[in-house]
Amino acid sequence: MKSRLFLTIIVLQTALTGFGAIRSTPAEMPSLVPKPVSMKVLQGNFILKDSCLLLIPSGNAILKETGTLLAMQLKQAGGPGLRIMDADKSAKKLKGIILSVKEGSFPEEGYELKVTTENILITGGGPAGVFYGVQTLLQLLPPEIYSKEKTSPSVKWEVPCILVRDHPRYPYRGMHLDVSRHFFSVEFVKHYIDLIAMYKMNTFHWHLTDDNGWRIEIKKYPKLTSIGAWRVDRESLPWIERPPQKPEEKATYGGYYTQNEIREIVNYAKERFVTIIPEIEMPAHCLEVLAAYPQLSCTGGTFSVAPGSYWPNVEIFCAGNDSTFQFIEDVLSEVIDLFPSKYIHIGGDEADKTRWSACPKCQARMKAEGLKDEKELQSYFIKRIEKFLISKNKRLIGWDEILEGGLAPEATVMSWRGIEGGISAARQGHDVIMTPTGFCYFDYYQADPKFEPKAIGGSTTLKKVYSYDPTPGELTASQAKYILGAQGNLWTEYIPTNSQAEYMILPRMIALAEVVWTPKKGRNWNDFRHRLNGQFKKLDWMKAKYSKGSFKAGVQTFFDQKAGVLKTAISSEQPDIQIRYSLDGNDPTTKSPVYDKPFDVNRNCYLKAGLYVDDTLKESLTERSIIIHKATGKRLTYLKPYSYRYTGGGGEALVDGLRGVVNFHEGNWQGFLGNDMVVVIDMGKMTPIRSISLSFLHSPDSWIFMPDSVVYSLSSNGKKYHSINEERNDMPETLKGPSIKAFSETFPDTPARFIKIRAKNIGICPPWHEGKGEPCWLFADEIVVY
Repeated sequence: MKSRLFLTIIVLQTALTGFGAIRSTPAEMPSLVPKPVSMKVLQGNFILKDSCLLLIPSGNAILKETGTLLAMQLKQAGGPGLRIMDADKSAKKLKGIILSVKEGSFPEEGYELKVTTENILITGGGPAGVFYGVQTLLQLLPPEIYSKEKTSPSVKWEVPCILVRDHPRYPYRGMHLDVSRHFFSVEFVKHYIDLIAMYKMNTFHWHLTDDNGWRIEIKKYPKLTSIGAWRVDRESLPWIERPPQKPEEKATYGGYYTQNEIREIVNYAKERFVTIIPEIEMPAHCLEVLAAYPQLSCTGGTFSVAPGSYWPNVEIFCAGNDSTFQFIEDVLSEVIDLFPSKYIHIGGDEADKTRWSACPKCQARMKAEGLKDEKELQSYFIKRIEKFLISKNKRLIGWDEILEGGLAPEATVMSWRGIEGGISAARQGHDVIMTPTGFCYFDYYQADPKFEPKAIGGSTTLKKVYSYDPTPGELTASQAKYILGAQGNLWTEYIPTNSQAEYMILPRMIALAEVVWTPKKGRNWNDFRHRLNGQFKKLDWMKAKYSKGSFKAGVQTFFDQKAGVLKTAISSEQPDIQIRYSLDGNDPTTKSPVYDKPFDVNRNCYLKAGLYVDDTLKESLTERSIIIHKATGKRLTYLKPYSYRYTGGGGEALVDGLRGVVNFHEGNWQGFLGNDMVVVIDMGKMTPIRSISLSFLHSPDSWIFMPDSVVYSLSSNGKKYHSINEERNDMPETLKGPSIKAFSETFPDTPARFIKIRAKNIGICPPWHEGKGEPCWLFADEIVVY
């Protein structure tokens, strides 16, 4: 899928003291992630010794698997050996760990964990609940438990006495891995599954096929792996600058999983209560298939597996050719035999219809089926595949483009291009998995790009991931039930190694795990970032490569209406690290103020702020121009909505005193997708106005363009307006690189109470642009009024 660029949104969350039926004691709270629904810390500890038993109901093979995994992990780390025994009345009197299922007492994935000085009892609503109770137990043990080799004999293998009652908020809690762009070994895929299970996620979305490589053995079509799994090695070149394979070149870069390896991984995941959903891309993202079987294309031409990216993606399965559907059904039949998941993901995204428009067979299909356009032809394609999957007792999942032309009857939508697709599908009564780019794409930068490995772009910080709520507020209660959960996506164009893949998902995956497990009212950012430090110790013992998060200072302003003053708050993802700032445009020094609470700003200033460790700046300074003007903090009404993806800080962003910078990832631009920007400022009383100015961002590589025109109008009553002037844009839309332009009007003092600003979006990307015909962005920062 094509990744888009999105910026950081700073979300302020109020502190919550506790939740659930059980209240905590004053004892120190364990750093559990995801945060349980309720927990109570008791007095004392349970000490694990070689004499401890692991008691499991007789004949329960599933719980025995879970118990065996626990015993193996403890032994691997050098802990005491646990003897696994069948539980009976006499055995329950012995000291040890007792696993059991009590159906109906908890949700299927819910559990109760009770640790006393004598026993550890884990009771689940089902086997999955017991497994998640074990994961909580592991987090309560010393962090050495996650070591893959024996640790020091001096480790005290003890567990604090505690009572935990817990269950997930959402039934679908997923992580995705793209193995087409870069092939990852069986061992790493298993490790990926371990991380998913460790944080109580339950789904692994395995992106097995795409233009850059086919990764699954299909017995009936051996060329898929002998040809489609390999591309010419261009790894020394940037991803977007790789020329296609030449006729004389050999394809040597790639790999694939045999069916036996697939079965091994599926079984590995099953033992950890992780369901694997395979994705076989169609009708687009299939160049690697056409390289092996060109007769399935519209043109029958010669193709090669793509060594890098190309756009637009015009090569596509021929929808007018019955052999295409026979091929797909044959492939899916073998896939279904390998994966017990009730879902099969068929992609469905970014299908350029150019070939279909010119293909006689596709046009004949449209005529025969009474389809009015190529979007309906795609809908026909998806519905035909869904019918086949239903015949095999499977359900279809696709990216939100499958909504175009009409949604297949029982399809589940994975909403990636924002939340709109998810909202639309839920309103139609379809199940939805939320995975919007702005919050769930872990191939985006998570900190300042200057200090990070090369990524595809964008900005999805740890804090932004944690701020996400998968259930859109636009849905009614009856519609919201169709939101199954959320998923983090790792596309690997810029991620060729295991360590970099780990680095990109950790700790953002941990934040998302809490988002989809913990009740919304129980989540608190400050609490989470402190608990995360405990998780870092565990990851260290795993020798995992992870990010420490962003060391950039976040700046937000808010207007104190009672005091009549603009206040500035500075925040950080890092707890307990000193932030210094200056307001005169000079870099902060050791003599500059240390930030401790929001402060007043009553004049124009240039703020610089940074995080300091041992009096040394960590990463780079955040710089913001803060402007005080007549409209600062005034009431703003939006007649056209801004996008939730680019809020710029919220509903008062255009009068909060903060100016945007060329690097829009800094977070102060407010975005309008395809829409005009129409806002009204209420000055509160008749006020003499002599100038109005508003700046816009131009960044065509990110699909951001200048407005066609801007009109400022004034009114005394908010009903009848008179226009000051219409200023047309004179900046060439083809101008390369990001730049900022102010649309300003100066005029004689004019009394008015209301100011209306209308900025006309050009609507869609122009014909020369890679996104031609797609909605484009309009970015605005601060309406400055004097």
